Amino acid sequence: MKYDFDTVVERQGTNALKYDFARERGKPDGLLPLWVADMDFPAPPEVLADIHKSVHHGIFGYTEVKNDYYEAVIRWFDSRFGYRVSANEILKAPGVVFALVQAIRAYTQPGDAVMIQTPVYHPFYEIIRDNGRTLVTNPLVYRDGKYFIDFEDFERKIIEHDVKMFILCSPHNPVGRVWTRSELATMNEMCERRGVLVVSDEIHCDFVWRGYTHTCFGLLNENAVIATAPSKTFNLAGLQTSHLFVKNAELRRKLKTEIGRSGYSQLNTLGLVASQSAYTKGGDWLEALNGYLAENIRFTREFLATRLPKIRLVEPEGTYLLWLDFSDYALTQKELDRRVTEDARLWLSSGTGFGQDGEGFQRINTACPRATLTEALRRLEKVFG
Repeated sequence: MKYDFDTVVERQGTNALKYDFARERGKPDGLLPLWVADMDFPAPPEVLADIHKSVHHGIFGYTEVKNDYYEAVIRWFDSRFGYRVSANEILKAPGVVFALVQAIRAYTQPGDAVMIQTPVYHPFYEIIRDNGRTLVTNPLVYRDGKYFIDFEDFERKIIEHDVKMFILCSPHNPVGRVWTRSELATMNEMCERRGVLVVSDEIHCDFVWRGYTHTCFGLLNENAVIATAPSKTFNLAGLQTSHLFVKNAELRRKLKTEIGRSGYSQLNTLGLVASQSAYTKGGDWLEALNGYLAENIRFTREFLATRLPKIRLVEPEGTYLLWLDFSDYALTQKELDRRVTEDARLWLSSGTGFGQDGEGFQRINTACPRATLTEALRRLEKVFG
């Protein structure tokens, strides 16, 4: 393999949120962290080389991008997902959550209802409530080890609450669903019929496993707003770069205006360098990475099946974040979290951090060297085996 994903890189002492802030997050020191969704792998060497070149130049003034930057982004999404935008239809932002906040402010008014599908990435709850909008949930249905959309509830909630915006998580974090084109089309038809704007967070779109296909929501609805970023794909979250694809000119004008109101203009200089480099040169690295992650998932699946059968894996269709069902142990979430943290000495993501629908679950990040993952699973075995 051309790229090395087995080497364990020391991250402690680098101010890494994942490793260095246990105490600040109410956790004991010394835990093995597999929680927040960043990877324990360096960014692609091709990207690092371009960053080093920029650092060597030594000047980090206000920076913008030329057309070749946009062309790199356009080619990536066109070649991989068949979704093509033009350069003028791309807006830049320092992160997807920031972008979602600006969309909420641009397209809804205080008190308006915004719907999400739970359990889901916790900032979705916060950005709706913190901006004075009404949170509406369409809980996913957990049946036979898989999550499904309750379409009847979906449409009923839209009507009852006069929902103005639906924030879609696709692929879904934490349950790992890659929504089928049929599922997306059904949601789109319901939203279009009731005038609901769809904002689709597709940050995990480059992690879709064999047998599944990511369908960009923009292929179904040109009035949708699509949020993406190289941050998850290439482990560049700290460089603060994301993109919004907005084909509708009026929606684009409103969103651009709202981003302007935030006072934010040019992005992080090294983030722009890294983003263009990744979308231009990162394809081979991502292919190798996805092969490694698929093996990590296979290893986890087999470990649980043979040594921890009461921990049920919700089979991932996408993302490197695995959703583990501990409900057979009949523990309260508080006791489950305590055993994971204090007994197994692991820092995982508690299920209820994604909403009450996550009761009895833990999320584990498998984007780490196999040795790290093996140690984590062995710690689970000592406590739950």
